[in-house]
Amino acid sequence: MDLLDWYNNGLTKEAYVNGMQVNKSEMTGIYEKFSLNETHKSRLAPLRDKGLKVIVLTEDWCGDAMLNNPVLLRIAEEIGMEVRFVLRDSNLELMDQYLTNGTSRAIPIFIFLSSDGEEIAVWGPRAAKMQELVMEERSKLPSKEDPSFSEKQTAMYKKITSAYQETPDYWDIVAESIIEKLTA
Repeated sequence: MDLLDWYNNGLTKEAYVNGMQVNKSEMTGIYEKFSLNETHKSRLAPLRDKGLKVIVLTEDWCGDAMLNNPVLLRIAEEIGMEVRFVLRDSNLELMDQYLTNGTSRAIPIFIFLSSDGEEIAVWGPRAAKMQELVMEERSKLPSKEDPSFSEKQTAMYKKITSAYQETPDYWDIVAESIIEKLTA
């Protein structure tokens, strides 16, 4: 399938959100609280009504998707970009074309398309500053052989997930990163 086929077979925002089993209230909470600032809007203005489309490779259990997807949705609304969600785990053929570092099926991945379905940019799975934050938190974990590793890793992910939901600066970092990619 070409990218336009993947897009056309993707889920609408409503279908994706209605089907969510995990992180639904968390994702919609960020969506309801986040809005683009005037700088974001002015940087996006040249893209308005260009017929852009985006494929979102995602899964509802993913904490990064919980943070990044609502920010993308606000950007899409601002420029009139159509969004379709494609679930990673049941679409590995597409996912494996967008591996992080050539090996990882990390999500979300945003595949931006022109009005005629040509790939124009790819973003994901995290903004660089958010990656730094996650790496800093991971560096505090004991070695995997340590008996407390699993417990401490779980606590770390809970801490990051809470911070994603409660830190508007993170939402702006994600918006800046996506806008930078889209306007490059």
